[in-house]
Amino acid sequence: MNELLSFLKSCGTFYLATVEGDQPRVRPFGAVCEFEGKLYIVTNNQKNVYKQMLENGKVEISGMSKGKWIRVTGVAKHDDRREARVAMMDANKAALSKMYTVDDNLMEVLYLEDVTATIYSFTEEPKVITL
Repeated sequence: MNELLSFLKSCGTFYLATVEGDQPRVRPFGAVCEFEGKLYIVTNNQKNVYKQMLENGKVEISGMSKGKWIRVTGVAKHDDRREARVAMMDANKAALSKMYTVDDNLMEVLYLEDVTATIYSFTEEPKVITL
């Protein structure tokens, strides 16, 4: 988990792909955290990405940092607990406090299940991380 979380944070911006019907949808994300041993992401419940993940939780994340790139697959699961939102806010206060408060009825956190992350490089063998 530590290597996966560190890599995504080092990307700054990473890209999350969802599915809407038969069309893939990709958009930039930047906030992640670990809570209770799970990888969490955050979004706004008014956005299509949130609705897409509720409809079909299968997602992929991709990002690049220092000449390496990562591909993460998993199933997004909604977590409506305040404690999970607090953990996300605490881990990403600088970025998220401009957009959300923990109890604003907009901020939603989701964790990933069945995670497989692969870190790629042009000079090394791929490294696979499973959670």
